[in-house]
Order: sequence, then structure tokens, then C-alpha cells
Amino acid sequence: MLSAIVNAACEAGDEVVYAWRSFEAYPIMVALSGARSVQVPVTEDGRHDLQQMADAVTRDTRVVLVCSPNNPTGTAVHADEWERFLGAVPRDVLVVLDEAYLEFVRDADSPDAIEVYRRHPNVVVLRTFSKAYGLAGLRVGYAVARPEIAVSLRSCVIPFAVSDMAIQAVVASYAAQDELLERVEALVGERTRVQDGLRELGYAVPQTQANFVWLQLGAKTEEFAEAADAVGLSVRPFAGEGVRVSVEAPEANTRLLEVAERFRERLSG
Repeated sequence: MLSAIVNAACEAGDEVVYAWRSFEAYPIMVALSGARSVQVPVTEDGRHDLQQMADAVTRDTRVVLVCSPNNPTGTAVHADEWERFLGAVPRDVLVVLDEAYLEFVRDADSPDAIEVYRRHPNVVVLRTFSKAYGLAGLRVGYAVARPEIAVSLRSCVIPFAVSDMAIQAVVASYAAQDELLERVEALVGERTRVQDGLRELGYAVPQTQANFVWLQLGAKTEEFAEAADAVGLSVRPFAGEGVRVSVEAPEANTRLLEVAERFRERLSG
């Protein structure tokens, strides 16, 4: 759906503004559409700098992408800054709120995206069944958009992109939603334990609202990834920047904290 939005809105030479670092697919999809990426650095604590993003909008901007919670830093935008941002962006620029990790959000200051969409015709909300619902391989998601925007999106979506099996999986997931939410709540509890534990060890961890945490390690990124791999843990390294660590079962999370402690001791020693 994200690629359909960019393809529907952009032609060669147009601009798409988004934070960086953010979802790895953004620059790929923008490049495939022939448009140009305008990347606005996240703040030191891994958050979207919405003021700078609004300032980056030009007459060539067609789309602004906002990933909240942000992948890979896990931070979420807040309702007050979101409203200021929308007030500063021209109404003819499409603003996409990518909520792939919505089910994990517990920040009371996060905006109600559907309510925002109702008040702002240029806002499109993206959601997916790939994360909390565990249907990543089936690639099922949806957009909430005004009818005139939805018509354009449909013209850019690959025919039969969603299989019958995927539809059945979505229906089954909804039927088991109570169980799903219980698992999500348990993961959120583990997320707090991991985040607090890493901070106690001296790591600067952004306030994550996703199912992962972000460790900004700079030149030590690959070294940390190798230390994790040595004990059977897989983390996602971004060379020269940091690692995204998924919150898993309690045993795996405990092992991660042990790796992080030994790694910290090695650096300080």
C-alpha cells in the first residue's frame, strides 16, 4: 500500500519527505517511483523532528511519510506536535501516518490517527497485519483515506495482491483478538523490563512504543551484533549507527541483557 501511495502521488522530480533513520523501504520506494528522497535527521533521542520536516517541504513535495512508532528507533509522535505539524504543511501535500506498530503503543500522548484523518483531508493512515498479528509473510495491510485518494491508490495496487489465504488469516486473527491482545500486553511488559535494564547498564535507549528497542552504538554496532550472535541472538545492525533488538520471550530478553552487560564491561575495561 505504501508503494501505491508514492506511485500515485509522485512523478519524476517530485519530492518525498521523511525522517531518517526510519523504515528502510522508504528510500527504495521513493527511488522506484522516480521521485527524490528528502531525509530529515531524527533527534538525538530518536524522535521525528516534525518542525524540521515541515520546514523541508517545498513546492515540489508531494508526500510526507511519518512512521510512528518509528522503525527502528521505536519512538512515537505526540498529538500536540502532530497538530502543529499538520498546520504547517500545505493541504495539497499528502501526509502519511504509518502505524505498523500501533498495537504496541501505550503512550497516552500519541494521537488518535482516525480522528486526525477525519479533520485533515490530506492525511492517510496506514496499518498492517504484519507485526502484532504475525502475518508478515502474507503482506496484508490497509489505508484509511478520503475516497478521491483511495481511487488513485487502487489504480496503483497490483491486481489480486491479497490472496484468499491472506484474507482468511486476517479473519481468523480478528476472531482470536483477545488472545492476541494478551500476548501484546505481555510483550509490552517485557519491553519495559528490557528498556529499563539497558538504561540501568548505561545505554541511552529511546522511549520505545514498538516491539523492539534501539541501541545507538556507532562504530561498535557490528561488534555488538557479533556478541549477540555468539549466544544465539539475532539483532538488526545498521552499520555505524546502532542495532534494533526485537523484544522476544523472557528467556531471550534476559540473555540480551546479559550480553549487553558483558559488552558494556568490555568497553569500559
